[in-house]
Amino acid sequence: MTGCGLVSLGMTGCFPDPRIELKQFQQMQKDAATAEATAEGEPAPTYPIDDYLTSYRVGPGDVVDVALTGLNEPTATAVYKVRVDHAGRIDLPLVGEVEIGGKDAIAAEDAIQSAFVPAVVRQLGVNIVFSEFDPTNVVVNGAVTAPGLVPLRRTERNLLYAVLGAGGISNGASGAVTLTRIRRPSEKKTFDLTDPMQLASALSQPPLEHGDMVEVATAMPNMVFVGGLVNRPGPQSFATGINLSVLQVLASAGGLRTDITPREGSLIRRTPDGKDVHVRLNLDRIAAGVDDNITLAEGDVFWVPDTVETRVQDFINKNIFFRAGVSVNYNVSGIDYLNNNARANSRAGQSGGSGGLQDSFDPLGFLTRNSALQTLTGQAAAAP
Repeated sequence: MTGCGLVSLGMTGCFPDPRIELKQFQQMQKDAATAEATAEGEPAPTYPIDDYLTSYRVGPGDVVDVALTGLNEPTATAVYKVRVDHAGRIDLPLVGEVEIGGKDAIAAEDAIQSAFVPAVVRQLGVNIVFSEFDPTNVVVNGAVTAPGLVPLRRTERNLLYAVLGAGGISNGASGAVTLTRIRRPSEKKTFDLTDPMQLASALSQPPLEHGDMVEVATAMPNMVFVGGLVNRPGPQSFATGINLSVLQVLASAGGLRTDITPREGSLIRRTPDGKDVHVRLNLDRIAAGVDDNITLAEGDVFWVPDTVETRVQDFINKNIFFRAGVSVNYNVSGIDYLNNNARANSRAGQSGGSGGLQDSFDPLGFLTRNSALQTLTGQAAAAP
């Protein structure tokens, strides 16, 4: 019997099976991963991360406390609070302007000491402390703990510090961060900060400027859609980052129906180019450990479809049982119906003996020779 001939069992037509085999799908996955990897022999991209993840450097608008020991007396310390001008210079007594812009604390101290020694004093201890920083204010929104305006110091003007300044990502974040330059709004860039390469690329971007906007994307629900011949069809939700196998997803959907014997499954996965790939899965082979119990991804559709075998089984379950070698259109629930109808006729004074299904339809006892039906008819006879 072919699928085309089972129109009476609910099959409306024949279509070519669009599904590919599991091994072919796994090879596609490997090929995609290889295409995304860095080509062999091609040097990995380098990023000037050290230029952005260094000690703080003095810049215009900063206020520093300069402590000079030995300027007036050998053990006396004089402290001067000075602001860095737009040229990166500070003004100190006796020596005038000293350029410290773009230097870290140690280099700035050396520059100040060189201005005093030996022109003014033979020895001088110098120590500077940053008391105020000229911040760069950016806006951080989305899946962060404390969205809003985030002030960043000069060496912190990157996406990582911007997100950390907003309290870090929330539990519902996907890791994707989009930067919009307020002065160049068309230049939007998105980075996945959970990927080391993309994080390095994000840190190497030009420094953030006042008003730039950072949006942390919310993670899509970790959901697999399960349907077909399972006990609890519907979307199955899991915690973000949790990936389940075929058998685990089947178990979460209550397992396969037990009144029939499904043996196939279909995985439907949408690829980055927007196309759906349909994969045939042999559930018996997966359960036996012969085929790989592959991991499903977010958004996958896992369907246990009807087959010729399951449709025949379902049809028999609903419509057929055997009596005296011929078939009639009643199933087990039909036995209960006939027994109840016969008993009702008996109470109304109509003919029918004891009112049981066996007396009415099986006087020769063929029905009771089937042990399964014997149990069912015994339960019906014991009912009040």
